[in-house]
Amino acid sequence: MNEPMHHIRKAIISRLNGSVTHNGSNVPVYNKIPRDASYPLIRVYSVQTNEIDQNDSSYNHEVLTRVEVVTKFDTNAGGELIANQLISECLNLLRTRTAGYLDLSADGFNVYRITNEGISYLNDDLASSSYYRAIMDLNVRVTEI
Repeated sequence: MNEPMHHIRKAIISRLNGSVTHNGSNVPVYNKIPRDASYPLIRVYSVQTNEIDQNDSSYNHEVLTRVEVVTKFDTNAGGELIANQLISECLNLLRTRTAGYLDLSADGFNVYRITNEGISYLNDDLASSSYYRAIMDLNVRVTEI
């Protein structure tokens, strides 16, 4: 049995990188946000993986990955509209039907289902900045090939 989580995270980052824009510029996509990052940005990180649909002939996994859009404004400025719009772009790129699923065949996996497990919105008001975040839980089911 192999661990699919990092392959899924890499494929999601690859799918989003260069495909989500704001004001005519690409929105950067990270796994770990650097100190000098510009906003808005997208962060993709792994949450958990479980073995599912156990049978005698294959290994199946359910992998939960988070896609988080983060916007930043001066304190008491901005709003969540940009976060709403950007997470919608991410959702359209990732939550597709079969023909648009992530291709993990080179890594030894076949994606057979992708579902949106929910989108949460958070607001963090700090002394110097306000952050608006949209967090999507993406459930990816794969079987080893």
